[in-house]
Amino acid sequence: MLDFSLSMQGNAADEQFLHRALELARQSLGLASPNPYVGAVIADAERHVVGTGSYTYSGVKHAEVLALEAAGPNARGGTLYINLEPHAHQGRTPPCTNALIAAGIHRVVASMPDPNPKVSGQGFEKLRAAGVQVEVGRLEEQARRLNEAFARYIRHGTPLVTLKAAMTLDGKIAPPPAKVLERHDGIPPGGWVTSEVARAHVQQLRHQNDALMVGAGTILSDDPLLTDRSGRPRRRPLLRVILDSRLRLPLESRLVQNAAATRNNDVLVFCAEADERKKAQLEGLGIRIETVPAVEADGRPDLPTILRCLGQLEITSVMIEGGATVNWAALASNIVDKVFLYYAPKILAGSGSIPFAAGAGFVHMNQATQVKRIHLHRFGEDFAVEGYVRDPYGE
Repeated sequence: MLDFSLSMQGNAADEQFLHRALELARQSLGLASPNPYVGAVIADAERHVVGTGSYTYSGVKHAEVLALEAAGPNARGGTLYINLEPHAHQGRTPPCTNALIAAGIHRVVASMPDPNPKVSGQGFEKLRAAGVQVEVGRLEEQARRLNEAFARYIRHGTPLVTLKAAMTLDGKIAPPPAKVLERHDGIPPGGWVTSEVARAHVQQLRHQNDALMVGAGTILSDDPLLTDRSGRPRRRPLLRVILDSRLRLPLESRLVQNAAATRNNDVLVFCAEADERKKAQLEGLGIRIETVPAVEADGRPDLPTILRCLGQLEITSVMIEGGATVNWAALASNIVDKVFLYYAPKILAGSGSIPFAAGAGFVHMNQATQVKRIHLHRFGEDFAVEGYVRDPYGE
């Protein structure tokens, strides 16, 4: 009976320390990409925390090494709690497994293996070969969700794509275009769909992503800035990606004027064809222009090609905040990995109101995009549906 009680205490302590490691990893949101979010906690034999670490790309040193440095000689005989497998290969830093073994770490409790198929399991194997006890799998679901963008990127070379939208209960994202007014004091034409609480959460999602993607129609109708207003630090500015088949982006738009003022090199326009004079004007204002092949059916820039281009720029995650046309194009081209759909308790009605996705649509229920692993969120009177179209860790 005593042994069972001690075991239960140990299990509870292990989860407590792993929760702390995950909290440390989350502190690196916006600061670690294109690498994963990792937090580490070292506890001595008496289960006292003697060292912690949180990885940032600019800081170079990995979380477990930072925790070892903080622990010093107290790390010997202790346990490392970490949300991701320690790496055993030479990258920007030497293998962390070497440092753990040299420091005398007795036990490693990790949530999940490295999603990179080229190195997955090697860290655990090296630790076990050196006599370190290794346990894997506690809080795995939380750990996998935290690093799903890294998993998608490292396995496929393209970013995780989240399709985000805010709509009424009847699936409308805006009133009829002919009835909307001009933007006033930051409020989009037609007014806000969701509450201030839900819109604040959108800023958190923007902060978690490397890039934001909209169509030129959104710029023309709403004149948004598309910035990360979470107030949290980030290593790289949020990349604002515009799909603009014929380069209609207005020089006087708030987006262009902001890019010209800040010179952050954070606006990238993908077009299928471009007027050279307009292109030169935009580039002179700090806008990057890339021409990509057009989809034969409608002349729009090819989305899979765009994702490959973004992957080459080490963009691990992109959130689509486009209009109805872009939403349908993303679904039709099968680039969407997950959805985050906000709903307000409103009914707009009307055949002229703008639907969530406008296009040919799927002709049979068997063809409809299937959303799985649903998570529901509440934001005051609003709610959101988060779900996956495909597994970011899949092939």
